[in-house]
Amino acid sequence: MHVLGAATTVDSGDTAWVLTSTALVLLMTPGLAFFYAGMVRSKHVLAMIMQSFACIAIVSVTWVAVGYSLAFDDDAGGGVVGGLHLVGLAHAGVAVPGIPLTVPAYAFVLFQMLFAVLTAALISGASADRVRFESFVVLVAVWSVVVYAPVAHWVFSPDGWLRRAGLLDFAGGTVVEVCSGASAFALVLVLGPRRGWPREMMAPHNLPLTLLGAGLLWVGWIGFNAGSALVAGQLAASAALATHLAGVGGMIGWLALEKKVTGKATTLGAASGAVAGLVAITPAAGYLQPLPALALGVVAGVVCLFAIRLKFRFRYDDSLDVVAVHYVGGVVGTLAVGLLAARAVNPAVVHEGLLLGGGAGQLAVQAGGVLAVSAFAFAATFVLAKVVQRTMGLRVHPDDEHAGLDASQHAESAYELTTTSTIGRQQH
Repeated sequence: MHVLGAATTVDSGDTAWVLTSTALVLLMTPGLAFFYAGMVRSKHVLAMIMQSFACIAIVSVTWVAVGYSLAFDDDAGGGVVGGLHLVGLAHAGVAVPGIPLTVPAYAFVLFQMLFAVLTAALISGASADRVRFESFVVLVAVWSVVVYAPVAHWVFSPDGWLRRAGLLDFAGGTVVEVCSGASAFALVLVLGPRRGWPREMMAPHNLPLTLLGAGLLWVGWIGFNAGSALVAGQLAASAALATHLAGVGGMIGWLALEKKVTGKATTLGAASGAVAGLVAITPAAGYLQPLPALALGVVAGVVCLFAIRLKFRFRYDDSLDVVAVHYVGGVVGTLAVGLLAARAVNPAVVHEGLLLGGGAGQLAVQAGGVLAVSAFAFAATFVLAKVVQRTMGLRVHPDDEHAGLDASQHAESAYELTTTSTIGRQQH
């Protein structure tokens, strides 16, 4: 095992930055909860929020128990998965295999834990309005161990086979975005469409809530991407700037196309476009210069808006467009590294992007990484969802779906309106 211990100096500035970034990443999951909750109908809003908050609890436990070890322990063979030396965080306080850090090891453990939490929560948007809460809990718990942790090992661990093959993924374009998007696609194929889709209009019930969520996500994404530098310095600053510019570009690209096609620029489009840009820059934030980052955001906004049409053409009900925004955006961003990665931004870039004269080699590696993660995440999640479906039941009863998941799964309502006459009776 490559040991980081007392011989490595802990830098207070780097530690402060990584802990701050960790808090920002945690903020993203409640932000995602609000982002998703505003887009569903009012009878499902609490269930949507509950699924995101449940992921915070569930994945935190599985990460401590075994997920971190499978992701970051010394390789157990072939670069596929880590060993079990760090189960229960044994030895994790003094060692991070192969990763030289200037922050306490536990800071790294927590930072990566919250990546796993958010990735699991992202999937909930695809299955909105129709999944049983108990089944979702089991699915997420197992998924975080058998799907997310191995992919994190492939890409983030120095021993991972994709990392050794030269894949560049700064903050999780494959691990977070492609993995969650491919998994979401598998889940919706097992679940089937919502009752009435696509005949019935299922418009967002509270767009201000969605915009609040998008704002929290945008703030948190600075920590998500720039925190992945793991040091407080030039690379973190560059990644933060690239992240913000990509979000701006995504909003511009989405709204420009939306305005051209429909004649209106919508607030939902602004929020979705910003998220699309932020998704795309996730793998590229530490490798792109500012103007290419802005351009990547614009391209992602346009491409992801077009991608939404796919669910109607191929008749799969991805309720909140996880596939169109997170999967497609993640693919666009991961491939963009092969086109635009600049050594001037990050010395870790061995082969510059194709458009910078570095040849097509890095682009081929990036494409291979996308294909590998897509295939594994889709297949593993499909099998897992089928097992849950056949053992516990994955989907709610049609009557429960009609009544709303807030009432049927949680015995609550997001909006209790008391009439004047009721107030009068209560006072007497």
